[in-house]
Amino acid sequence: MQATAGRMLAVIGQGYVGLPLSMRASQQGYRVVGFELSESRVQALAAGTSYIGDIADDELRAALAAGYTPTADPSRLAGFDVAVICVPTPLHEGRPDLSSIEGAGRLLAPHVRVGCTVVLESTTYPGTTDELLAPILEDGSGLKAGVDFHLGYSPERIDPGNRRHTLVNTPKVVSGTTPEGLAAVEAFYADIVEHTVAVGSTAEAEMTKLLENTFRHVNIALVNELAVFAGELGVDLWRVIDAASTKPFGFMRFTPGPGVGGHCLPVDPSYLSWRVEQHTGRPFRFVELANDINAAMPEHVYERIAALLNDERKPVNGSRVLLLGLAYKAGTSDWRESPTLPLAALLTAARADVVVCDPHVPDVNLLGLPFRTVDWSVDALRAADLVVVMVEHPAFDPQVIAREAPLVFDTRNHLHGQSFRGAKL
Repeated sequence: MQATAGRMLAVIGQGYVGLPLSMRASQQGYRVVGFELSESRVQALAAGTSYIGDIADDELRAALAAGYTPTADPSRLAGFDVAVICVPTPLHEGRPDLSSIEGAGRLLAPHVRVGCTVVLESTTYPGTTDELLAPILEDGSGLKAGVDFHLGYSPERIDPGNRRHTLVNTPKVVSGTTPEGLAAVEAFYADIVEHTVAVGSTAEAEMTKLLENTFRHVNIALVNELAVFAGELGVDLWRVIDAASTKPFGFMRFTPGPGVGGHCLPVDPSYLSWRVEQHTGRPFRFVELANDINAAMPEHVYERIAALLNDERKPVNGSRVLLLGLAYKAGTSDWRESPTLPLAALLTAARADVVVCDPHVPDVNLLGLPFRTVDWSVDALRAADLVVVMVEHPAFDPQVIAREAPLVFDTRNHLHGQSFRGAKL
């Protein structure tokens, strides 16, 4: 704490990655400036209102009292000792979109000074830190990365809603463009987390993140494709997975679902496959196949829904379909790339009456989306022709769903052990 007292940390981006980092650094004695382009977000933060589920209002207010400053004013970045870039890196027409990293670099560059440290946390392809970010910082500052200031990469490992594995106790992979840069980056994160893992280069650290999520993406695709075929084979895949999970070695549990969501799985593996093809001219076939399988799951769920309604002598057209869950995973408000969105679009195109229930996602976020929202209630369950469990939020009581819903399609095995009318994925 004494070593960090008075040191200034600039965090570019106050979302699911940047805000938790800002809060932790404030607790550890850093003078934190949280830069955020969204004026509405800055106003909410300044008022002590958190829009991130993992950060409570009380934690935010304590940080504000300790000197945390949310801002949209780039001039407030002046004087930083450490700056961390935590901005989104989406895909645009199937290609990596690094415009936010470029923008963050240009914002920071005029304030880079001798001896400071800049770290990129945004997920990206190997080579980004050295080949893209370094030149931007150098051009805007007149200083040399690795000579005048330190530069490194440390992949974020935030898992929204995970109370067991947090920013603090999840090992942090760290790297630098030079040995001195690595030492500076590692020293900073040693103040923030319990354990750091140093790797040999920024490219290795960048690929570490992509390997982690590609591993998950490919294995989820495996069980998703099995889910498509298991019913035709007369096999309960969920029981198969339970049985296989009893093996204490050589097996890791993955479960199927209506698709993949969040920033990581629908995006990160494509960064790796794009980079591989750009450099080698060869496709990364595992990733491309996994992308195809996981992206097709909402359509498979739609087909199962249509079949269930057909068995009830009801067309999709005019049927009320209640989708339980807009967030991509249980217990969070994060609905980026949620499979509920393409499924709702398919149902809407077939003229179903689509309603969505998600107590974790405020209605204000749903403006312009092609469905209505309802509160969680017995009446909402009873009013539906079909209830589709998209996410196993704690609020979605499986006993109540099984008892009150006239027909259910359970994509998450949330109703395990309950007797209900309908089917599961």
